Amino acid sequence: MFANCYKGRRVFITGHTGFKGSWLAAWLVSLGAEVAGFADSVPTTPSHFEAAGLGDHLRDYRGDIRDRDAVCRALREFRPEVVFHLAAQPLVRLSYDKPALTFEANMMGTLNMLEGLRQCPSVAAAVFITSDKCYRNDEWVWGYRETDHLGGADPYSASKGCAEIIAHSYFQSFFGSDGPACVTTRAGNVIGGGDWALDRIVPDCARAWADGRAVRIRSPWATRPWQLVLEPLSGYLWLGAHLLGLREGPFAVRGQAYNFGPAADVNNTVAEVVTALATHWPDFVSETDPQAQAGVKECTLLKLCCDKALAHLGWKATLDFEETIRFTAEWYHRFYRGEGGKQAGASLLDFSLGQIAAYCNAAEQRQQLWVR
Repeated sequence: MFANCYKGRRVFITGHTGFKGSWLAAWLVSLGAEVAGFADSVPTTPSHFEAAGLGDHLRDYRGDIRDRDAVCRALREFRPEVVFHLAAQPLVRLSYDKPALTFEANMMGTLNMLEGLRQCPSVAAAVFITSDKCYRNDEWVWGYRETDHLGGADPYSASKGCAEIIAHSYFQSFFGSDGPACVTTRAGNVIGGGDWALDRIVPDCARAWADGRAVRIRSPWATRPWQLVLEPLSGYLWLGAHLLGLREGPFAVRGQAYNFGPAADVNNTVAEVVTALATHWPDFVSETDPQAQAGVKECTLLKLCCDKALAHLGWKATLDFEETIRFTAEWYHRFYRGEGGKQAGASLLDFSLGQIAAYCNAAEQRQQLWVR
């Protein structure tokens, strides 16, 4: 799997206590990597990181991604070979309340990581994760390509566009053939078990329905490229194998940007996500809340073109929409059936690793290159 490149390697993840970061950490641990994470705190309560007891399986550095000295100190001490940078302020709506924090974390945090790489010669490969919202959204119906305009009206989108520009400037200026091989990635909306962030439709549903409450829907007709969290993570890990030179291909991957999203025909509305999730919950209730969007601009149409990842990496999404929803609902059911207590870490970690194994089995059956 992934050219067997992670077994025994030292891998450093920023944002490892977050939703995507904790799943990436769990996957890397299962692949035999020696993992370290850097984050200022656990961003939500509950969290996938704590529910699965992942702190017992990696080196846990705590610090603010905006603190360059702390970032560089952790990198020098751990001496990683591979870096995945995910630490960020990840919420569009929060970016309106805390715009300065959003720019500092997403833009300057990326800058600090790039400076850290310059001081850490052990790093051979680095994958910088930004967002599909780094594109200037023109509300068109076709997918955004890696060459399309960056930027956005909201602080979150603008901060991610800035992060992309900074990263590619460093790639060109400082990381030539003798420096670490680096890329940036832009993923569609990820869902899956263990996400408890505010103002995201899936955790909003899970919290409300577990308490017997109605979930309030802000933008039922907004479309997103929904995908299981493991889908883009498989792309990030496969990119790492290419950057390390353990997987050869006809295209130069170093210094590129890549989209990771679902198949072109998977672009469902928020209302469709709620309806699909509701089939796994008895007695669900939902209600539309049009006032929740007052004063906040969010795009309604968003889709990615992932042809470049297919051409350069042989990567494409594995699951369809119904499978994505099933994986997600099953994890939340396991947690809310009483597996989420303080003694449940091993059980929930095993369940998470079981979902990773099931996803890999599906990828193998569908002849994905990274699992061969």
